[in-house]
Amino acid sequence: MIKAGILSDTHLFAPDRTFASQAARAFGDCEIIIHAGDLTEIGVLDIFRDKKIYAVHGNMCSRVTRERLPSQLRFEVGNFSFGLIHGAGLGFDIESALWDIFPEADCVIYGHTHQAACHRQSDKLFINPGSFRSTGHYGAPGTYALLSIGETLEVAIHEVAPR
Repeated sequence: MIKAGILSDTHLFAPDRTFASQAARAFGDCEIIIHAGDLTEIGVLDIFRDKKIYAVHGNMCSRVTRERLPSQLRFEVGNFSFGLIHGAGLGFDIESALWDIFPEADCVIYGHTHQAACHRQSDKLFINPGSFRSTGHYGAPGTYALLSIGETLEVAIHEVAPR
C-alpha cells in the first residue's frame, strides 16, 4: 500500500512555521506528495524533500514556479494512471473538461476552486483536495486528501488541524 498526500492552493511565498507543522502532521507517513497548483513559490515544496513529489503550477504562481513546473502532468503509481492539473481557465465545469484532457487516467486531481471534492464518475476518480490553508468563507478550515494506492484507490478528505 502506497500512501499519497494531496494538497492544493497553499498560496505561500515560503513554507512558514505553521505550514510546516500542519504539513508534517497531515503528511508525515506519506511516501508521495501531490500538489495541484497555486503553491505561489516553488520553495513551498522544500518541506517535502524526503518524499516523491508530483506538482503543477497554478494561475497564481510566480514566473519562476511556472518555468519549473508544468501546467499539467501525467504519471503512474502502482497499477493506476493519474492526471494532475490546477484547473484555472477550464470554465465553470472543470470536471467535464478534465475528461478530454486526461481520457485515459484512472484518477484526475485538480485544485483551483478551494472546494474539496472526491467522487467517482464512471470508472474515473476525481479528487480536489480544496485549499490547504483556511482561505474559505467564514473561517472555514483548510482541507487536504489522503490517497491509499493498492489493489484499489481509496481516498478521504480531511480538515487541516489548527496550529
